Amino acid sequence: MRFAFFCILTFGVASYFSDVYSEEIDIESLLNEAQASYKQINDYTGIMYKQERIGKKMYPKETIFFKFAKPFKVYMKWIKDPYKNREMIYVEGWNDNKIRAHEGGLMGVVSVNLDPKGSMAMKGNRHPVTDMGIGNLLKVVQTNVNRAKKNGDSISVIKVGEEKVFGVDSIKLEATFPKEKEKGYYCYRAVFWVDKERKLPNKIMVYDWDDQLVEDYSYENLKFNVGLTDKDFDPSNKEYNF
Repeated sequence: MRFAFFCILTFGVASYFSDVYSEEIDIESLLNEAQASYKQINDYTGIMYKQERIGKKMYPKETIFFKFAKPFKVYMKWIKDPYKNREMIYVEGWNDNKIRAHEGGLMGVVSVNLDPKGSMAMKGNRHPVTDMGIGNLLKVVQTNVNRAKKNGDSISVIKVGEEKVFGVDSIKLEATFPKEKEKGYYCYRAVFWVDKERKLPNKIMVYDWDDQLVEDYSYENLKFNVGLTDKDFDPSNKEYNF
């Protein structure tokens, strides 16, 4: 009798949590909310954690302080090893659309100009710096949703829970795309977290068609509309080491 009651209770609890944390999400409505929120943002700063797999190699996690301003200005400084004190600035339309960068330590004495999509800038990176930012992340999701609508493909987006991401109340979602790689979707599966208040993503983990983790990005201490100026994206800024 007790065992039967325990089984019923366990099944009931499991069913309840399954209903709560497997809720189907209207991704288009969520994207509309995110885009509306992002339109209100002129600039933002934070710390980005980045880890990527290239081929068979998973590269070390990078910890980067950054500043970003629309339409596209970005300053980045690596604040922990393995690339501590590396700095770079990229401003669309400035410096012949090249990155101004230097390494940390003795290697960082000389600053160089790099093609964002050239071999030196792309070494150890899956994406060029021109793909940086929350706005571009939203574009990737929107592009894949539009592709699914056009092709009549089914994509699944479910809510799997609620968690804090660096202290920020967030909704955890899982998106699954068609298994056929040749259909051209960005990935097979993505798990991402969305700030409940701002409706903006603050963490994403991307899996390839072998369901292998290939990209892991998260944002800590995001601050919006802080009033960044041209000085924040100027190599001559005395706070920088170019």
